[in-house]
Amino acid sequence: MAASPVLSADSVDEHLRHRRPYDSVLDTIGWTPLIRLSRVSRGIRTPVFGKADFFNPGGSVKDRIGMPMIESHERAGTLKPGGTIVEATSGNTGVGLAIAAALKGYKCIFTMPDKMSQEKVRLLKAFGAEVIITPTAVPPDHPQNYVQMAKRIVAETPGAVLAGQFENPSNPAAHVATTGPELWEQTGGRITHFVAGAGTGGTISGVARYLKSKNPNIKIIAADPQGSVLAELWRTKGEGHPTGAPYKVEGVGQDCVPATLDMDVIDEFISVGDKDAFSMARRLTREEGLFVGGSAGMIAHAALTVARRLDDPDALVVTFLCDTGERYLSKVFNDEWMRENQLLDAPMQSIESVLGSKDATAPAIVSVTPGATVRQAIRLMALHNVSQVPVMDGAVCVGSVAESQLTSRSLADAKVLDQTVSDVMDQPFPVVEAEAPVDSVAKLLSKSNRAVLMRKNGVVQGIVTRYDVLEHLMHR
Repeated sequence: MAASPVLSADSVDEHLRHRRPYDSVLDTIGWTPLIRLSRVSRGIRTPVFGKADFFNPGGSVKDRIGMPMIESHERAGTLKPGGTIVEATSGNTGVGLAIAAALKGYKCIFTMPDKMSQEKVRLLKAFGAEVIITPTAVPPDHPQNYVQMAKRIVAETPGAVLAGQFENPSNPAAHVATTGPELWEQTGGRITHFVAGAGTGGTISGVARYLKSKNPNIKIIAADPQGSVLAELWRTKGEGHPTGAPYKVEGVGQDCVPATLDMDVIDEFISVGDKDAFSMARRLTREEGLFVGGSAGMIAHAALTVARRLDDPDALVVTFLCDTGERYLSKVFNDEWMRENQLLDAPMQSIESVLGSKDATAPAIVSVTPGATVRQAIRLMALHNVSQVPVMDGAVCVGSVAESQLTSRSLADAKVLDQTVSDVMDQPFPVVEAEAPVDSVAKLLSKSNRAVLMRKNGVVQGIVTRYDVLEHLMHR
């Protein structure tokens, strides 16, 4: 395996952080750690490292672009002392701008789509910003779209400027100046593949420009949510007309190509679904101790796909861990929200667990013999409040009877009441082992097959009905 890309002792000393006081919190932005992902990549020979930009003071990569965008407006003379900074944001850029604005004395107004987490809204308000929530499910040119709303606020507010992360060249330039050089030095120039998301495109475009200036053979891979149009537009070189679809991951993907995204520097797009993105975010937290958001999970999933495909210990893949998981406690790290959105697999449960949740006061199994009369069978089912029973010949199920069918036939002909069960019984219930998964047993149950018998250690120990399984699935 290739040697780990660690800095020399001299280089580490040169960039050791926090040895002296800083003039302001802005001086702590950048030079975030590069950390090997050794557990989620287990079994993959290609080394994978994560650029932990959630170590920035505002908790995300967007801290890097806040001050550069503000200063670009100051240089242009469009932002005066006491002015207002307006931005359409998924949250993180707003935080980066709010930190810089707090030191500069500017007011902030941010527009955000309603799919963003409440943690982000509260965080922006904590910095004193005004936050306006807009609907997510509107086209990009709709007046209620968060970008269009921000532009309108600028037009209606004296002294206001649009920070413009989607078109401000200071966005990618900040990554040419900082993120790219950091990665080159931290890997000792051995980086072969860089994987990042494409939201505004600033991070991936800026880093790509710097890295390719050092080594044109470095591959740049964009991770894109399923539902974003960027991947398809890249594949068709902008000639297609893809239709976007809703997705849950925040801060990445678009329904049009931002001016700050340079498609020409990207070598590949990989589309990732919400479930894979959020699953990887949770794995990074629980297996690597890296508390990150859904977009970081999406990018890491794509990076591991690349690393697995390469299968090369001499390659070096860097993924981008863009923000902290603290922004998503009510979503990605909330099991209830994940289940409501069908993004969390329920742990596999056996049919024995369904039987164990039934009323313990009732017999585990109520059965009749083939020689019992229909009258006796109906009385037995009424006594125990069950609607079907197996017909047992010793330890073997030889048939089944249902209360509804016996009742219908007896009302049609009273003589049926004195017939034996063996004369009127239906096919026997299937027998399943105790460890059989609930989901597979559910597929056996139908209108003509109302129950199954559970066998453990070779002995039938209970009956599980369609209703029992339905109750279990509803409360799982």
